[in-house]
Amino acid sequence: MHKYLRLIRYKNLLFIAATQFLIKYGLFEAFGAAITLNFFGCFLLALATVCLAAGGYIINDVHDVETDLINRGEKTIIGAGVSEKTGYTLFMILNVVGVGIGFYLSNIVGWPAFSGLWIFASAILYFYATYLKRMALIGNIIVSCTIAGVVIIVGLYDVLPAINNQNQPLQLLLFSILTDYAIFAFLINLLREMVKDQEDIKGDYNAGMQTLPILLGTSRTNKVIFTVALVPLVAIFYYTYTYLFQNTIATIYALVLIFAPLLFVMIKIWDAEKKKRYTRLSFILKMILFFGLISVGLYKYIL
Repeated sequence: MHKYLRLIRYKNLLFIAATQFLIKYGLFEAFGAAITLNFFGCFLLALATVCLAAGGYIINDVHDVETDLINRGEKTIIGAGVSEKTGYTLFMILNVVGVGIGFYLSNIVGWPAFSGLWIFASAILYFYATYLKRMALIGNIIVSCTIAGVVIIVGLYDVLPAINNQNQPLQLLLFSILTDYAIFAFLINLLREMVKDQEDIKGDYNAGMQTLPILLGTSRTNKVIFTVALVPLVAIFYYTYTYLFQNTIATIYALVLIFAPLLFVMIKIWDAEKKKRYTRLSFILKMILFFGLISVGLYKYIL
């Protein structure tokens, strides 16, 4: 059982589900927004999202055996603890369940066209694993868009369908806050994906991939990562100064758990060379993403 939990990255899936529940109950319902989904509906939304994410992890591992054997060795699961055939079967089952639930929810909220989002997400995760991840930056951007999608999908299903003339200002305000979080998730994950490319350059090179480090070299890619990191760094500082500065706890939270670690990553990435450093920086970026997203549940104590 443990090998299957590792295969689907169960810790990441728990984080995805927790984030979506925090958005609903820590942001939307905490501020009295008109909502569409009850608890069971939110559970189904999280379940559909988790199913597609788990399927994405599996199909990526199925097509990443060659690189994983070099980059991660004994941690490789497909071909060691789980067969490739089983991986494909699990991918299909999870995607059918995820898309099916998404179709059901889309009709429940009265926006059946939203069903296409789940079909598109399923397809893009498959094409990412089989082809797109081999292209410089394209794969990084696609993965980061899916992370942003985990955030924004809650607003699409729980807030937008409930908008009317009376509640429109509040609904749109909360959705705009959610959009800010989605952009944050996109940028931080994009940085992490580029750092992971640095970390996995040996295996990617042997697999014939065209990642940024392979095309530009590690030194130039470090500078690209540094430059890209300036965008969220400045945005976080501006956001903190403009909206949170009067709340001491919120300001300390943002500066200590998000701003300072990101600044640390920028300093350390400039002259990074060894895989060990890239691994550490990737973990720090993951923690920045974690603390950034769970802060959505703190808004009711801030505003």
